[in-house]
Amino acid sequence: MKRKLAAAIVIAGMMVSVAACGGDDKGNDSGKNAGPDSFKGQTLTVWTMDGSAPPQWTKDVRAAFEKKTGAKLKFEIQKWDGIQQKITTALSESNPPDVIEIGNTQTPAYAATGGLAELGDLKRQIGADWTPSVSRSSVYEGKQYAAPWYFANRVVIYNKKIWAKAGIKGTPKTRDEFFKDLDTIGKKTDAEPLYLPGQNWYFFDGLTVGQGADLVKKDGDRYVSNLADPKVSAAMEIYKKYASYSKAPKDKDEATPQQATVFAKGKTGAFIGMGWEAATAVQANKAIEKDLGYFTIPGATADKPEGVFLGGSNLAVAQGSEKQALAEEFLKIALSDRFEGELAELSGNVPNKKSLETSLKGNAAAEAAAPGAAVGGTTPLIPEWAAVENTPNPIKSYMTAVLNGKSPADAAKQVEGEINKRLAQQN
Repeated sequence: MKRKLAAAIVIAGMMVSVAACGGDDKGNDSGKNAGPDSFKGQTLTVWTMDGSAPPQWTKDVRAAFEKKTGAKLKFEIQKWDGIQQKITTALSESNPPDVIEIGNTQTPAYAATGGLAELGDLKRQIGADWTPSVSRSSVYEGKQYAAPWYFANRVVIYNKKIWAKAGIKGTPKTRDEFFKDLDTIGKKTDAEPLYLPGQNWYFFDGLTVGQGADLVKKDGDRYVSNLADPKVSAAMEIYKKYASYSKAPKDKDEATPQQATVFAKGKTGAFIGMGWEAATAVQANKAIEKDLGYFTIPGATADKPEGVFLGGSNLAVAQGSEKQALAEEFLKIALSDRFEGELAELSGNVPNKKSLETSLKGNAAAEAAAPGAAVGGTTPLIPEWAAVENTPNPIKSYMTAVLNGKSPADAAKQVEGEINKRLAQQN
């Protein structure tokens, strides 16, 4: 594999509690009017996650930043394991890192507690053409608390050899064409048309996005489950149709076993996963590399791809930072077209502007992912949501129940009590 999508996508898994930090009078760099001369001699600390920022990118950004501001730039690489608690602690201290990479779905939880600085001025200066779907997660209650950095979403990874054996030419442009191709593979080859375990929850979330569904709704001053919504049921019926082409377990997710290693055996027509999973398949079986192909998950019509879950990262400034103006200078450089484009080219991740998707050219997996970004979405962007996904995830139980024969409405009734209980934990 020449390049692959970065595997640094971790979704919020626990609630955070951050004490409100600092004010606006945090030294001579807190004001919005601080000039370049005031930055000399300072050092800006930026936390990025392991695997997010390629070494060449950090080298180039550092050089540009230090040339423009006269300040020093210090990148500190963090591990994903335990990062939420580490960020929670850091944001509550008097001397936090100035800029922090945070998972896009984690942003509302940190913003709600006052740990992040507002970045409305930055949005007005450089964010007019941020792709709305990827920018949405950086906004909480109408205010900009972060800036979109990079994103990735699921694509169809298929075995060209099996598709050719079935006599299929080209790739499907609509969902019905995809189902027809899977039918053909099942009839004309001995391969399993699609590997799709019953609890591939983020693929299902993408289908709900495609249906225009919300997984929660407001009930007075609190959020409750919206799983019984007919639009959610429609998404689950689509998932069930896909699963009908698979022999995968109905009560397991894509990591149990790792779906890429199943695909690597060469007996599966396709699976739906992140671009980086192709590298996992090649690691398991080098011979599969020559047969790899990718295409965008097709939607109901050829002019609009299927909805997808957008996993990724935002960049935020700590409210307690004494160098907020300098931090914004860093963001202007790091998020500039030059460096967003460079990051996309080096990592294969989807950039924050549609105009920069040309940087993905030549990376087949990334090119397949890019069209879905504009119509993608996330899990509910509310602080309360993280608890819902804690193990055991009740939505996974809902999915398995439907695949085992329950109606979506009855399956929703089974789990909505637990979902509402978890949503209420924050209140």
